[in-house]
Amino acid sequence: MKRGNEMLGLYVHIPFCVSKCNYCDFNSYKIDKNSKETYIQDLKKEINLYKQERKNNNEEEISSIFLGGGTPSILSSEEIKYIFESIKENFKIREDAEITIECNPGTLTKEKLMTMKEVGINRLSMGLQAVQDDHLKSIGRIHTYNEFEKNYKEAIEVGFENINVDLMYALPNQKPGEWKESLEKIVKLNPSHISAYSLILEEGTKLYDMYEDNEFEMTDEDTDIDMYNYTINYLKENGYNQYEISNYAKEGFECRHNILYWKCDHYIGLGPGASGYLSNYRYNNVESLQDYHEKLSKNKKPIENLEKLSIEDKIQEKIFMGLRMNEGIKFDDLKKQFNTDVKEKYSNQIKELKEKELINESIAGFSLTQRGREISNSVFVEFIN
Repeated sequence: MKRGNEMLGLYVHIPFCVSKCNYCDFNSYKIDKNSKETYIQDLKKEINLYKQERKNNNEEEISSIFLGGGTPSILSSEEIKYIFESIKENFKIREDAEITIECNPGTLTKEKLMTMKEVGINRLSMGLQAVQDDHLKSIGRIHTYNEFEKNYKEAIEVGFENINVDLMYALPNQKPGEWKESLEKIVKLNPSHISAYSLILEEGTKLYDMYEDNEFEMTDEDTDIDMYNYTINYLKENGYNQYEISNYAKEGFECRHNILYWKCDHYIGLGPGASGYLSNYRYNNVESLQDYHEKLSKNKKPIENLEKLSIEDKIQEKIFMGLRMNEGIKFDDLKKQFNTDVKEKYSNQIKELKEKELINESIAGFSLTQRGREISNSVFVEFIN
């Protein structure tokens, strides 16, 4: 079945880290050799199950692949090769597919980067967060800035042209000047893409507990917004266009895999805790490595939750996910897809948000204003019943 302009993505979760960062609430575990070996075999079984299910879709092609985590770059060269052999044996990959792997400094070598290039990976997403070593230490990162820069330059030498750098602002005790220093240093390295996120404290993380114990104060809202606005303006001056709330790219280097999520296209999610969206169903895999192993040992998909989306669900998702992008929502797109006049259906919400200067409306559609981006969750909730 051809999917027309619709994209099909593949997400692979690698749930291992050297140690868990203090702010992280992702499904990840401290690495040990036996768990990793078992997981890689289980992952191959899950890949095979999806091949069997989708064998009638002979022309279906994967347009983007994303290895996330955890820390995918913790894998050895042999393990990276093994996983990609399994993927290529079971899925048809488009020739121009975007293939991304998340990398943490301190887990990369030049040999490993060469292996990544060899198996077809063409985009790196490097987690840095800050250029000051004291801030890296305070949030539980395992590397220094110098290690990051060394790995970054090795990636360039190996031939990677599409590299994202992750940065984080509003860190504990971070001064606005330190955030500016982070931006300036990274811009000088000239990556193709920068992701810049404000720290969010998640319950159950070490940083959350430290905050509850009054070990630091959170950045106040006004300073947070000032840092955000500075980011947008500074990066724009240096050739990075904001195309989503927290993402900035040089022309032609927008992350196609993330755009697939924001446009609510279909994707297969593999690995413990991964989610997917196929044939009107959203699903989540079991999180624990043991549950994941047990299900696959019985030749069953490791799915824990499966939800069929109604038309109403799809429209709402399309709006609040689409609003994350600067281009916003196009009325004609939703009319064609759902046979629904969104402008009429949500006329009250659109009118109220426009009056509050949180969205811009045109004949074609609507998008967030800068103020709307600053408080985007308050806008999104208006479109959810």
